[in-house]
Amino acid sequence: MLKFLFLLLFMIPLCFLSQAFWTVQVMLFVVSFMFMLLNVNFNMWSNLSYFMGCDMISYGLILLSLWICTLMYLASDSVNKTNFYSNYFSLIILMLLILLFCTFSSNNLFLFYLFFEGSLIPTLFLIIGWGYQPERLQAGVYLLFYTLFASLPLLVGVFYIFYDIGTLSFFLLNTSYMNWLLYLCMISAFLVKMPMFLVHLWLPKAHVEAPVSGSMILAGVLLKLGGYGLLRIFGVLMSVGMKFNYVWIGISLVGGVLVSFICLRQTDLKALIAYSSVAHMGIVLGGLMTLTYWGFCGAYVLMIAHGLCSSGLFCLANITYERMGSRSLFINKGLMNFMPSMALWWFLLSSSNMAAPPSLNLLGEISLLNSLVSWSWTTMFSLALLSFFSAAYSLYLFSYSQHGKFYGGIYSCSMGFTREYLLLFLHWFPLNLLIVKSESFMLWL
Repeated sequence: MLKFLFLLLFMIPLCFLSQAFWTVQVMLFVVSFMFMLLNVNFNMWSNLSYFMGCDMISYGLILLSLWICTLMYLASDSVNKTNFYSNYFSLIILMLLILLFCTFSSNNLFLFYLFFEGSLIPTLFLIIGWGYQPERLQAGVYLLFYTLFASLPLLVGVFYIFYDIGTLSFFLLNTSYMNWLLYLCMISAFLVKMPMFLVHLWLPKAHVEAPVSGSMILAGVLLKLGGYGLLRIFGVLMSVGMKFNYVWIGISLVGGVLVSFICLRQTDLKALIAYSSVAHMGIVLGGLMTLTYWGFCGAYVLMIAHGLCSSGLFCLANITYERMGSRSLFINKGLMNFMPSMALWWFLLSSSNMAAPPSLNLLGEISLLNSLVSWSWTTMFSLALLSFFSAAYSLYLFSYSQHGKFYGGIYSCSMGFTREYLLLFLHWFPLNLLIVKSESFMLWL
């Protein structure tokens, strides 16, 4: 694992060469493909080195981080064209990638906490430095305070565990606590990061104000930090989790339905996609909290699927924003007349968002439904509504933006660039290809 870390660290000087924007991106592609060739034993930690290692959960999420960060360059061509501090932009993406890489490959709970919090800083710089509206400062403050407020108790909990059993290594955390206060401390930071309904308000704000690259990394990887943390921490909190988890399952399922209603009345493209992320993460959280095999596997699958799908939708929203100068659905109407070829990609990614086959979302949602219904049959009502309305808002997003009478202010037709089609293809193709190799997602425990 250290070889990849050094590879990324030694790419930092590349950012400051003139005209090296695409060089860094090509190098990141090379790193991604090198990482793909890494042999990972499913249920064991492999590639151990100093404080780093990699098992199946880490492997999938590190690969997702590498892939999304590479595609962030492809989506952010406007930063390069206008030369709006593109060197620093490159540097921040690289720093964020290094921090995420360290977060997912740490074997130590404290180091995981350190990098988990560290990844907040480059994100904040992305939103404040390259965002579009003046409200981005407020969005940055929201993001900072929500996350930091919840993660101080986590630090206290980590120190308590160290004081109690003398180690923080993931391999040796085999004590199961029955302390509800510790449970709350350890879990709250991850619930905010997921984000769970009721503590989700920072997410739509951050998404709407962030540049396209900020939205991609937020939806693609940063929301997955919460799920990853819960998967790791429930080894210690299994007994107390069985007692109290029903609270979070209830909140996240009812919250998912309510957020789906909110989606149906959004007029801002980005806000709609951001709220749909909250609904998807609600069902992931519900599945995780059942503490079942199906739930863990389904949560892992849906986290990866949602990372690719949501990121692709944000790219699409940005492509129309660059043409129209607005993200409002009242102006982004009838886009099928305006950008006919792009309508196909809207269709493909919207259908994946509603878990249509053959996307990876389908596999994730089926296993999560299985885990939740076997946990308690009463969850069926929320799940039925959640599934129906998630299809409803995806259809609303597609039909409202592609069909209808187009806005009179548009005076030409505009095809996409090859770069944009490649970007969308690289989101959609892995999302639908990975279902062929689904056993590696479902048999890793």
